[in-house]
Amino acid sequence: MKFLHTSDWHLGRTLYGKKRYEEFEAFLNWLADKIDHEKVDVLLIAGDVFDTTTPSNQAQSLYYHFLCKISQSNCKHVVIIAGNHDSPTFLTAPKQILAMLNVHIVGMKSDNIADEVITLFDNNIPQAIICAVPYLRDKDIRTLEPGESIDEKNNKLVKGLRDHYHSVCEHAESIKASFPEPIQSTIPIIGMGHLFASGGKTAEGDGVRELYVGSLAHVGADIFPSALDYVALGHLHIPQLVSQIEHIRYSGSPIAMGFGEAGQQKHVIIVNFKANKSNIETIEVPIFQPLVRIKGDLDIIEARLHQLVAENSSAWLEIEYSGKSIIADLRVHLDELISGSMLEIRRIKNRLIFDSILQQEKIDESLEDLSELDVFYRCLDANNVLESEREELVALYQHTLKSLNEYDVNQE
Repeated sequence: MKFLHTSDWHLGRTLYGKKRYEEFEAFLNWLADKIDHEKVDVLLIAGDVFDTTTPSNQAQSLYYHFLCKISQSNCKHVVIIAGNHDSPTFLTAPKQILAMLNVHIVGMKSDNIADEVITLFDNNIPQAIICAVPYLRDKDIRTLEPGESIDEKNNKLVKGLRDHYHSVCEHAESIKASFPEPIQSTIPIIGMGHLFASGGKTAEGDGVRELYVGSLAHVGADIFPSALDYVALGHLHIPQLVSQIEHIRYSGSPIAMGFGEAGQQKHVIIVNFKANKSNIETIEVPIFQPLVRIKGDLDIIEARLHQLVAENSSAWLEIEYSGKSIIADLRVHLDELISGSMLEIRRIKNRLIFDSILQQEKIDESLEDLSELDVFYRCLDANNVLESEREELVALYQHTLKSLNEYDVNQE
């Protein structure tokens, strides 16, 4: 049986205000063709299908059109879990209808562990068992008690994640054991998840949010039971193994989510189970919209732009001017250089003017250079908050920020 693992589509995401629907559509068309060409049996989508909890009509149209197209292909099943960017209730609203197309969706943890275990059949013969664990929120896996330290809270969170995966996997193993012995050895158990594993690599500007309050919630590979034959993860946008273990992987996002990912090769992963053995292959995703980041003085920027124009490039550009001379009309000058080409400048950072203004105002940083947590630290500094009080205030702030990011407007 052949599986294709992908994640983190972030349908509807923009780049400095630029809509990217053509790019998303090109990827989905390519993916449908690849599924057909590779004769994929099962598509696994490990969360963050959409970029927001309220996706646009166009983002929804791309999603449903793709699922309809896949249902008419040789792909027998699609399994989707919700990520931290998704609205669980929105994703699962059409669950019963999509089930008629063999699209299985798990949006949130339920009281019944069996809801996260999906047995896939072909002609009434069991082919695989999927432990489809969605993004688990704080409230799903731990209860807070008065007087707990930050470390105690984080340890409870990691334990909650580990216990949940083991419970789901135990249920999957019990289902597998219920089938006749000759069949059992042919049935792989596949895990899915949307979380941040310890040592995971991220890229600047990729939009990957902290999932939990406290870095200790970056979990190790040991939370995944040994009975799992493959673990398909989402959340991190760079394709990578977890703890160098071949069968525990992030597929990464299929397109660059920001200029920090410019030039990064994107992948989907194909896992082929045959005779109780697996073969794992990474498939390169084409670059549908090139992103180029240029940094340097005017000579360096001009030379790179001339090169891109000569190459007939259609890249979107982020330019950071770091020369020593102030050029007030830099944008006009650069636009003239690329006039008539397919290049498009999405952002210009004029570092010298910016630093000059900051110096005049006696400021050493800008809001765009700060994270939300950095801004809060500046607020604490401005109000002379004592160090002894900061840890609890920061934790409360992170909890509030996380609640706002995860608020599901579709839930009633």
